[in-house]
Order: sequence, then structure tokens, then C-alpha cells
Amino acid sequence: MAFNYDEYLRVDKMPTLWCWGCGDGIILKSVIRAIDALGWNMDDVCVVSGIGCSGRFSSYINCNTVHTTHGRTLAYATGIKLAHPEKKVIVVGGDGDGLAIGGNHTIHACRRNIDINYVLINNFIYGLTNSQTSPTTPKGMWTVTAQYGNIDPEFDACRLADAAGATFIARESVLDPKKLEKVLKEGFSHEGFSFFDVFSNCHINLGRKNKMGEAVETLNWIESRIVSKKKFDTLSEEEQKGKYPTGLLKHDTTQQEYCKAYAEVIAKAQKGGK
Repeated sequence: MAFNYDEYLRVDKMPTLWCWGCGDGIILKSVIRAIDALGWNMDDVCVVSGIGCSGRFSSYINCNTVHTTHGRTLAYATGIKLAHPEKKVIVVGGDGDGLAIGGNHTIHACRRNIDINYVLINNFIYGLTNSQTSPTTPKGMWTVTAQYGNIDPEFDACRLADAAGATFIARESVLDPKKLEKVLKEGFSHEGFSFFDVFSNCHINLGRKNKMGEAVETLNWIESRIVSKKKFDTLSEEEQKGKYPTGLLKHDTTQQEYCKAYAEVIAKAQKGGK
């Protein structure tokens, strides 16, 4: 039986503005399928997106949505979650939005362990604004801001999230939507900050400008960089260089969730600080 996406989409906004072959549509479908599998009521879901190609996410999904300023998705989402702890809050942002201008908010949302689901669409470039270097652009790649090759070291978003204190961390790519749906479902069920680093293709503003002419070539390049966590753990330190483990990378259920800690503060204040 075919899956009915229409009830989860703003069909009047179709077709999307994303480029043909863009991975954002795959991620949108995976998010919808995870929500459906969990049986969430869309009236209880809020999707917050930022600026960039990923920012269009909130235009297409049929629930409560907020399209925010650049890098401030998690600040808005934190306010929404604290005001309505019972709601399901999903943040969608790009690698530039979440690791550059919004990097500070990402660190502190991880540290607080607030029950927000952060889907980082990582396409290794500022795609919407025509190919500037992002924190995840690999060394040597051409961008409009590094026309002789990028010299900045590449960011590993999952290692950052781990160091900052995120209690659920996973990485997948648009190459395997079923695996992506699986980790999204697991993370959406987790009480605490869930971080998803999703490798996606920007074959227009990264691929073509780095001699990967078609979407499939960019996807093949992504595939060459990822390996399952199980296999990654068997590799030598030298073999791990340039590779990124996929799957569930961390699941810690021992830390208190931030909204619950905040509720305790409210209760103390209402009792006069005793």
C-alpha cells in the first residue's frame, strides 16, 4: 500500500523550490515517515527552520512551523519547547546555519539537553547563496570564497555535539532513506537533545563546481566518505581519516532533560524559594 504523504504536506506549495535531485526532499519524506510511524498528531508538532535551502522545509510540512533568522533556529525552538514542553519540536538547519553563525546555539542546546530534535542537513556548502565555504567544506574544494581551494580543516558535527553534551547522536545520508527514517524515529522517541547529521548532496553549487557534474556523482562522493559505525570501529586510526561513521553514535538516557529541570525551578519559585 502506497504511503500517503499528502496529509503531511502543504500540497498547495508543491512542487518544491529545491533543485532537481536535491537530497532535501528525501530528508523531508524521511521525517514525515518517522512522524507517521510514531503516531504523532501534527497539531502537536512544531518544525523550526532557518535560512538556506533547508529553510524551505517549514514551508512544505503541514504542521505548526516557524521560519526564523539565520543561525537562530535553536534559540526560537528553545523558547517554544519551554513554553510548551508537551509539544514535539523539530529543528531543521544547514551546516552553515547550524555550525557557523548558529554554532553557539548548537553548543548550548546540546549542553542543556533540552528535548529538541535537530536535523542538520549537511551538504558541505552554502548552497542557496552560491557556493561559499561552510564549516564542513572539505579541504581543497573550490568555493567562491576559496577559489584556490579551501584551506580550512573540516568540522565533524557529531564530535562537536558529543563534546557539547548531546545525549542522542546519529549520522546517516540521503543514500539510504530507510536507515535515515530508523534513526529519526529512535531520536524522536528520545527524551533529551537529539542530533542528526544528515549528509546530503548539493550537486549544483558543490558538485558541478568541483568536477562532479551530476547528482549521482555527488552521491557517489558522499558514499566514499561514510562507513557504518561497526566497521569504522574496526579501522586503524590511519584508515579512519577522511571517513565518517554512520548509524547510532550515542544514546545516553542518564541525563536530566532541561524542561523537567526548569519545571523544578518554577515549582521552587512558587513555594517562595524553599
